[in-house]
Amino acid sequence: MEKSIKSIATNYGLYLGIVLSLLTLLGYVNLDLFTKWWFGIGMLIIIIIFGIISSMKSRGALNGFISYKQAFTSYFITVALGLAISTVVSILIFNFIDPDAAVALKEKILDSTVEMMRSFNAPEEAIAETVEKMEADESMFAIGKVLQSLAFQLIGYSLVGLIVALVVKKNNPDEA
Repeated sequence: MEKSIKSIATNYGLYLGIVLSLLTLLGYVNLDLFTKWWFGIGMLIIIIIFGIISSMKSRGALNGFISYKQAFTSYFITVALGLAISTVVSILIFNFIDPDAAVALKEKILDSTVEMMRSFNAPEEAIAETVEKMEADESMFAIGKVLQSLAFQLIGYSLVGLIVALVVKKNNPDEA
């Protein structure tokens, strides 16, 4: 039984990795997408949905009953695998295939940040300070930064996964 949970979670993790990789490629083709709030929110929703589906499918494979631990494990494997695949694709694109795209994207994000800060009537000193920090920062796609981002994403999605597992779990009354 435990093997089927891992198998289901792995399959959905691979599907998620493919979807996120395609979205990353789409963003690479049109760098402006990475500066749009809705693009990031869309990716967030997709990741959570894949985790939920994985947990639900695992529960179905276990005859409708799944423990909290099993539900969380299914969610986590799916999300971790999907994010890892997407991270590798990002590292390859922005560090090896086209490092100039990382520079162009950083510039677009900087412009977008300044525009947003001005729309909120932020003081010019705060805007200048933010620009200075962003310009001094190394590449957003440096391998260390990308791996650090992956770790923080896993923590955030794990918190969501704890809630999902709480909702999805269904204990077998015959085993209690």
